[in-house]
Amino acid sequence: MSGLEDDNAEGFTRRAFLTGTAATIVGLTFGAKAPGRQSSSKTFRFINGQWFNGLGFQNEGFYSVDRILTSKKPARIDSVFDLTGKYVIPPFGEAHNHNVEESGRVGEVIRKYLQDGIFYVKNPNNLPHARRSLLGKINIPNSIDVVFANGGLTVSGGHPLGVVKRNLERGAKPEDWAEGSFYFIIDNLADLERKWEKVLAGKPDFIKTYLQYSEEYERRKVDDAYLDWRGLNPALLTEIVRRAHRARLRVSTHVETATDFHNALIAGVDEINHTPGFRPENGDWKKYDASRFKIAVADARLAARNRVTVVTTLISAIDQALQKREGEPFDEMRNLLVQNLRLLKAHGVRVAIGSDSYRQTSLAEALNLHKLEVFDNLTLLKMWCETTALTIFPERKIGRLKNGYEASFLVLNGNPLQDFANVQKIDKRFKQGEFLSL
Repeated sequence: MSGLEDDNAEGFTRRAFLTGTAATIVGLTFGAKAPGRQSSSKTFRFINGQWFNGLGFQNEGFYSVDRILTSKKPARIDSVFDLTGKYVIPPFGEAHNHNVEESGRVGEVIRKYLQDGIFYVKNPNNLPHARRSLLGKINIPNSIDVVFANGGLTVSGGHPLGVVKRNLERGAKPEDWAEGSFYFIIDNLADLERKWEKVLAGKPDFIKTYLQYSEEYERRKVDDAYLDWRGLNPALLTEIVRRAHRARLRVSTHVETATDFHNALIAGVDEINHTPGFRPENGDWKKYDASRFKIAVADARLAARNRVTVVTTLISAIDQALQKREGEPFDEMRNLLVQNLRLLKAHGVRVAIGSDSYRQTSLAEALNLHKLEVFDNLTLLKMWCETTALTIFPERKIGRLKNGYEASFLVLNGNPLQDFANVQKIDKRFKQGEFLSL
């Protein structure tokens, strides 16, 4: 969080978990009705559209009936829309950002996401009371849909305590940023035993945990030089994951190094936040050590086998890597980022797009990833539309334009497979059976 920055004894399998109940939790928390069970919307027929089928575009006919896509003609049609040969794709997602929060700019943030065609957002650490203040503003058909982790699980002096310190220095209320709200200190098994019920009582949509330079856990935990640059005992993460899965909650883990990446996989996490190498320690680019961030081939294979999703958050790193400044290792960093991404791609690891950029959205992240020339346009589009949606709302039928899926899509003026920049040329936005007016 740099900006704001398997089966078990209960018989709960990873496959069963991926069709879990996070949407139900969201619905209960925000009072939003489950997609497909909302009040009926108008029935639309769409003609002359080039619809994305996961491989390319083809001229198909679809209807929106009760907010669901279908190719079967309904008994009644309220309106017919001629898409005039334009390109229809699923909406985009933002798999890591903390900018959906209680603030005077929340309306601006929502509008920006919708303008960029981003309908689904994941906030992996937030103030619980700020989440409650968003009732009626999100998770409704004409706004963005968001899931929240609430407070993250870390150690004494670990990340995101630096974020807490900065906000308190700016005059934030101490009770808002206290332990048990924005974060939970889990130094040992006794802490986990004592605090786990409070973690669950906040009804998180998923669990956020922190690993930071876990290869040096023992040294860093007692050295104040590493305040905000240390995280959980990796041995304890396994128990946290076990408890979370028992509660039918997925686990996302913040990582920095390749060792963190490995330890997160061994613990059985569902999602890894940040690609190793996304930033240097303490923000010192001159001390960027690529060797610490190189993902092992065996770990890429394990991530693919366990169906773990890796969220990119490389926007700042790519900005730096594309520069040429004497005395700074940007060529080394760019090569490392490209190597890691190519390795994940080669082994079929699920990669989702998230920016972790407080003032930007995943649009900037996707455009920057395109500059690295690791992913072709089709792969990048599917990462942003399909994989990202799946890691935010794994139980919902979103991310594809198929019978039975939610009637949500974007209409583009150009083919993004020919020119990826066409993802910015949005002509219409349709969400859960309704056209959005911005």
